Amino acid sequence: MANDFSHLSVLQQESIDGLAIKPDGIYLDATFGRGGHSRKILEALSAKGKLIAIDRDPSAIESAQSLAQDPRFSIHHCPFSELQSVAQELDLVGKVDGILMDLGVSSPQLDDAQRGFSFMRNGPLDMRMDTSKGVSAAQWLAVAEEQDIAQVIKEFGEEKFGKRIAHGIVNARQIAPITDTATLAEIIDLAVPVKDKFKHPATRSFQGIRIYINSELDEIKTGLKAALKTLAPQGRLAVISFHSLEDRLVKRFIREQSRGLNVPHNMPIMQSEIDATKALKAIGKAIKPSATELQNNVRARSSVLRVAEKL
Repeated sequence: MANDFSHLSVLQQESIDGLAIKPDGIYLDATFGRGGHSRKILEALSAKGKLIAIDRDPSAIESAQSLAQDPRFSIHHCPFSELQSVAQELDLVGKVDGILMDLGVSSPQLDDAQRGFSFMRNGPLDMRMDTSKGVSAAQWLAVAEEQDIAQVIKEFGEEKFGKRIAHGIVNARQIAPITDTATLAEIIDLAVPVKDKFKHPATRSFQGIRIYINSELDEIKTGLKAALKTLAPQGRLAVISFHSLEDRLVKRFIREQSRGLNVPHNMPIMQSEIDATKALKAIGKAIKPSATELQNNVRARSSVLRVAEKL
């Protein structure tokens, strides 16, 4: 049985409302986590409805077994970038009424020290969302070039002291392997010359390394394209992101798919022809958590929900 680390689904009701659930519809939860959103979707479905869930984390797959007896529900172990393949296996491409994507790392992943996502609890420096494959953060940091470490921390962690931190990591690993989160956090702390009183010095670096190890931004780009192909006409896409890099990709994707064909100015083409190439329309504005939710779950503070509908 998977460890039952507490988890509060972020923007839960807002995302369910955004999906505009049809009781007999077909829905896909692309990031099952601990099932908070999935259970809400199932509550809104009739006996004829269907929910397909996906997660790359083996612990999430194990947690989903509590729903295994529900004939409306199925769970698939893969990253959400492969959601179209799952839909193809089930003959559901172009037939799904709504897709929910809750991006980033989950609370159970952060709270489990053995996963290595957080510097708040010491544990093995892993950071893989799918622990059954890939290279851990410790393995990568042991061999990566200094300039590559700096680029990852600067680009994905948005950390201005990326070069200093990378230099500190390379110097430290020459003395002893960096295998746990506390050691890495201490190295980063020593390397950062100016501290932010509101954030631990390792916050951005841990984010950057985690995003790189899990190819998170590439996953989002591929997953959004797959979601568009998988949705039925008038199907809804609801995406919750947690930092600017994620939200920027989601916002740009919806905007580009809402504009239609990009043609040069004065090109002899009718507006109706351009409109025919539009694939999505944004539904409302970006939604942020309420004051009540923030009081109950501080981790929701950076979350943003965007909803779009397939044309």
